[in-house]
Amino acid sequence: MKINYKGYEILIEQDSDPLNPREQFENLGTMFCMHRNYNLGDNKKATREEIKDILEGRNKDVAISLPLYLYDHSGITMNTTGFSCPWDSGIVGTIFVLKDTLKKHFSVKCISKRIMQMARNVLENEVKDYDDYITGNVYGFHIKQGDEVKESSFFGFYGDDGIQNATENAKEIIDEWEEKKVTA
Repeated sequence: MKINYKGYEILIEQDSDPLNPREQFENLGTMFCMHRNYNLGDNKKATREEIKDILEGRNKDVAISLPLYLYDHSGITMNTTGFSCPWDSGIVGTIFVLKDTLKKHFSVKCISKRIMQMARNVLENEVKDYDDYITGNVYGFHIKQGDEVKESSFFGFYGDDGIQNATENAKEIIDEWEEKKVTA
């Protein structure tokens, strides 16, 4: 996508080598996944029993866990709610947070319903970021003026808002450049 702005050309494109958000960001949850064809999540050696114990509430150290569903058909996508196609989808693992981690993260001594809901929201967002990563829904931009590339190092805008956020960021950079010209 090309956008002309104040004499510059902003080129928005898909990030060809996005960073894994499970490695790039500080995450509250831990992802245990198991799949014969894909290397997913945080713990690459999670066993079926470990995943089952967490999902079924047998691990008493776990505060909250959500199932991870994978849809595999001409690419993969992941969520915590499942997919309508039973042939190409199923549970691939879990994302969870330990009670001690939750207390430390939210600086509380006991875990309330409100804290549990906040944790659930955080875990769902972490899965959304990971899904954006595995589906290629990550963007970046270059700024050109004429044939000269002025800026080309801004990538890693995740999600459905990635294009908009990359565009806004590029415009802010151009606005700063233009303001420096005026004040110089």
